[in-house]
Amino acid sequence: MENSVQQQIVDFLQVGGPVVWILMGFSVVALTIVLMKLWQFASLRAESRKTVDKALQAWRQQNSNQALELLDETRPVDSLVGFSIRSLQSGQMEVDRIREEVERLAMNKLNQLRSYFRPLEIIASLSPLLGLLGTVLGMITAFQQMEGAGSQVDPSVLSGGIWQALLTTAVGLAVAIPVVTMHSWLERKVERISHMVNDAVTQVFTCKEAERLVAKAAKEVLHAA
Repeated sequence: MENSVQQQIVDFLQVGGPVVWILMGFSVVALTIVLMKLWQFASLRAESRKTVDKALQAWRQQNSNQALELLDETRPVDSLVGFSIRSLQSGQMEVDRIREEVERLAMNKLNQLRSYFRPLEIIASLSPLLGLLGTVLGMITAFQQMEGAGSQVDPSVLSGGIWQALLTTAVGLAVAIPVVTMHSWLERKVERISHMVNDAVTQVFTCKEAERLVAKAAKEVLHAA
C-alpha cells in the first residue's frame, strides 16, 4: 500500500513536469519557514501581557524594583519595558534620548520577528504564476500534438493533454493559498506585538513615577552645577 502511494506521487510529479517539481520545492521551503516562525513565536510568548501588566501596576505604585523583578525579559515587550524603567531610574539619559533608543530597540526586535516573511511573500506571489506558466506550456504541447495528428485527432489525447496542463495551475494555487493565509496571520501577530510595545512603553513614560524620576534627575544636575 505504501509503495503504491509513493508510485502515485512519483507519477503525479512526472505528469506535472518541472513546474510541479519547482512548486513542490516552494511548498517545502514555505512549510519549513512557517514551522520555524511558529516555534519562534511560541518560545517567546511575545503576545502574553501577564507579566507586563503586573510590572506596570507596580511601576504606577512607585515600586520600580518590584516592576523589574516581575518582568520576563526574554520576551520582546518585557525587555523594552525593563530597559525604559532602568534608563529612567539611572537618570543618565534625557527622556527624549531614552525614547529614541527604545524605538531603535523595538524596530530591531520587530524586524527579527518579521525575518523570513519576504520569502513567504515571494512564494505566495510566484506559485500561481508558475502554475499558469506550466498550463500555458502544457496547452502549447497539446495543440502541437493535435496539429501533428492532422485529421486523425484522438479527442482522448487532446483532453489528456489539457488536464495535464491544468494540473500545474491547480498545484500553484494549492501552494499559494495556505502560504498567503499563514503570511497574513503572522503579519497580524507582529502588528499586535508592535501595538503592545507602543502601549506598554508609553505607559512607562506617562506614569507619575517616571515624572518623579525625571524631576529627581533634573535636581541632581542642578545641584551638581
